[in-house]
Amino acid sequence: MQKPLAPPSPIAPKVPTSPLARSLALMKPVTWFAPAWAFLCGAVASNGATWTLPSLGRIALGILLAGPILCGLSQVINDYCDREVDALNEPNRLIPSGLVSPLQVFITIGVLAVLAIGMSLVLGTKVALLTAIGMVLAVVYSAHPIRAKRNGWLGNGLVAISYEGLPWLAGNLAFGHLTVPSLIVAALYSLGAHGIMTINDFKSMDGDRVSGIKTIPVMLGAWGAAWVAVLTMNMAQLFVIMMFAVWQRWIFAGIIAALFVAQLPLQRKLIQDPRGRAVFYNASGTTLFVWGMLAAALGIR
Repeated sequence: MQKPLAPPSPIAPKVPTSPLARSLALMKPVTWFAPAWAFLCGAVASNGATWTLPSLGRIALGILLAGPILCGLSQVINDYCDREVDALNEPNRLIPSGLVSPLQVFITIGVLAVLAIGMSLVLGTKVALLTAIGMVLAVVYSAHPIRAKRNGWLGNGLVAISYEGLPWLAGNLAFGHLTVPSLIVAALYSLGAHGIMTINDFKSMDGDRVSGIKTIPVMLGAWGAAWVAVLTMNMAQLFVIMMFAVWQRWIFAGIIAALFVAQLPLQRKLIQDPRGRAVFYNASGTTLFVWGMLAAALGIR
């Protein structure tokens, strides 16, 4: 679920040559990591995943489902729903430029949807239900009349749930019963992911402002949005640390706390220059955040 970017640079982007490569480009592989990682964390938290070949196969299937298939599907839907805006802001993109036809878009969506349903059923009916919910949220986020992406609070919330919460729950349910600690931690990291989505919006502030998309950076300005993002991520992590302390799982509380403290100087740099440091923070601070997710998943076992 990616928002329109700023107006393109004079240098034309490299264009995929084959129809398959163009469909793959629409699926935006760079976005697949977050839901795939969340599924892995949920599987770890379930205490049902093992190092056996069948178990590893289910993990691989779930990662493929959460990342390339479902996340890729959401990206294709978003790009198609953004085609008119992109025709003004980024006419070189695949759909507005005519390099990908509506027919190819519909075929890509259909293939991914069928794969998503089939793969999720292999992982269980509960995973299939979460998959269906995620597909509905992808449409709600991008398509009229709701088009939740027009409001940063609601849109980022749907993305955070789709990228972190639902995959985590799916990973857990693919290997065992959902526990209260796992549900709580999944919800808290979904909250934290709302802040990450805000940081991702800095790169498209100009295009979003012109397009009338009220992201949090557009509404609050770069500095205000940076503070909102940082406070949201920190509040979520502090609650996770508190929960592990309440459960007296001190080693994991300490690991997550150490990862949290390591983010603080990076967050200070982000607040000083939100637009200039957003990419830097995603490569550093966000990485520490997601390692904390894995530590939390191990602590729940």
